Amino acid sequence: MNKLFELFSQDKLFVAPGVYNGLSAKLAERAGFEIIYASGGAISRSTGLPDLGILSYTQIADILYQVAESVSVPVIGDFDNGYGNQVNVSFAAKRFKATGVSGVHMEDQQLPKRCGHYDGQQIVSVSEFSDKIKAFKDSVGDDLYLIARTDAIAVNGIEDAVERAHQYMEAGADMIFVEAPRTEEQIKYIGQQLHYPKLLNMFYSGKTPVVALDKLKEWGYNLVVDPSDLQRASIKAMQDTLAEIRVHGHSKGIKDRLVSFAEREEIIGTKKVLNA
Repeated sequence: MNKLFELFSQDKLFVAPGVYNGLSAKLAERAGFEIIYASGGAISRSTGLPDLGILSYTQIADILYQVAESVSVPVIGDFDNGYGNQVNVSFAAKRFKATGVSGVHMEDQQLPKRCGHYDGQQIVSVSEFSDKIKAFKDSVGDDLYLIARTDAIAVNGIEDAVERAHQYMEAGADMIFVEAPRTEEQIKYIGQQLHYPKLLNMFYSGKTPVVALDKLKEWGYNLVVDPSDLQRASIKAMQDTLAEIRVHGHSKGIKDRLVSFAEREEIIGTKKVLNA
C-alpha cells in the first residue's frame, strides 16, 4: 500500500521540506522529516531556470528518481499541470510512477504555468482539470497519491477556489491544495470549508502568511510544504563561501560554517558504497 495513504489517515500534521536533488533529500531525511517534497520550482532553479514550466516532464522525472533513490521516506513530486491534455497526463503519470515517488501534486493552470507566488496565473476550466484527474487515476490508480492544486484564488477569488476543490476531490483526487491564500482568515476558511486532506504551501516571505502549526492542525490541515527555503539557504551559503574564496583563495576563514570532508563523505555514504 502507498505509504502516504497510511500517513495521512493519522491525526497528525506533517511538514515536508522542499528538496531539489539527492543530497538535499538525504539531509532532509537525516533531519527527521517523515515526508519529503521534491519542489518543481527548486528543481527548475537548480538548473538555472525560473519556475515557469520550462523543463519537460522527463527532465523533472530524472531528478525525482535521484531524490527517491536517495531516501527511504515517501517523496511527493511536483507534476505541474500534467504537461498537456489527458493523454499527456496518462503518459507522464506512468513516467513519474517509475521514479519511485509516492505522490505528486497537479495544478489547474494553463500553459505556460508559473510559480503560485508569481503574478499572472491563468487556469483551465473545472471540467478540463477534472478530466485530467480522472486520466491520472485511470493511468496509475492508487500507486501514486494525487494532490489536486488550484490556483483559482489569484484568478477568481477564494470562493471559486473552494468550489473547485470540491469538484476536484469528487473527480478522484486524494488531497486538496489551495495555493497562495493571502491571509490567516483565508487559510482558516479553507480549512473549515474543505473537509478533506489538505496541503498548505507556507514559507517566509511568500504570499501566504506564516501560521503556527497548532492552528493549522486545528483547522484540519494534514501537510505543510516549505518548497524553497533549503535552496534559498544554500544560495546564501554559496554566495558567502564564494566571496571568501574570491578574496583569499580558500575558505579557511569560514571553516566553522562548512561541514568537514569526513562528514560530507559520511552523509553521502561513501564507505557503504565502497564496501557493497
